[in-house]
Amino acid sequence: MEAVRGGGRRVAVAYPSAAAAAASSSAGPEACGCKGSRSCLLCEEAAPPPQDYGPKVNFKKRKLKLADFSGLPKFSQELVTRMKNHSPLAGFSPVEQCNLDYGPERGSAIDPHLDDWWLWGERLVSLNLLSSTVLSMTCDSEDSLQLFPASLSEKEQRRASGSPSVFQNHHQSTSFTSERLGNTIEWEADYSSSTKLVPSKDITVAVHLPRRSLVVLYGPARYVWKHAIYRNHITSRRICVTFRELSQEFSNGGEQEALGRKLLQIALTFQGTPM
Repeated sequence: MEAVRGGGRRVAVAYPSAAAAAASSSAGPEACGCKGSRSCLLCEEAAPPPQDYGPKVNFKKRKLKLADFSGLPKFSQELVTRMKNHSPLAGFSPVEQCNLDYGPERGSAIDPHLDDWWLWGERLVSLNLLSSTVLSMTCDSEDSLQLFPASLSEKEQRRASGSPSVFQNHHQSTSFTSERLGNTIEWEADYSSSTKLVPSKDITVAVHLPRRSLVVLYGPARYVWKHAIYRNHITSRRICVTFRELSQEFSNGGEQEALGRKLLQIALTFQGTPM
């Protein structure tokens, strides 16, 4: 299965179930690996087991250590190779892999957040395994977004955006819905006024992630829109395998190019053990 969605910001690709087994064995069915914006009901009762493959990083002090980093795990080598066959991931070379185990009985969730961009680069890549879920995208901006009825084709949306009166002969009633944290805004419109400007902060974009799909966030989806997984969207056990690449500062021509090159050399040996 393969699909590309929305301006190149989302790619869904089917991957072998063996990847789920490998990630699952690393995460452990009873494990709590929460940190940062992630949380679950076991956080105060269990110490997080090793699940990360990457350097130890102190983001507040902007320091990292390579001493215990031995590379990405062997089972990821095929995944990384196949990712690069898709245009949004051309040249993608991850230096960190994080395996996260979610379960409804633990109340697993990730609060809305933006990933660091001092060390991590443009593309955030997550492989969704074992069960489907919903990635919720929110934005704190006061800018407005133009919404269209779901029944309009992409071509009709472009026409309506450029000419508000293009559908003046159509009067079919359409319901628009925008949701944010459980609150719903709803209004009725006909095709003579088929668009609606809504503040970005009042919108939640629900990105449905099927089992065994891959999601790629970059551009505004990476730097402007926060992403979250809410508890009500974890209905059965889920494994998420997230890959991150280096930022420009650690890439060719960056201030820490030499350190970045060393990170890549270690990561791409695919001989790693979890941190």
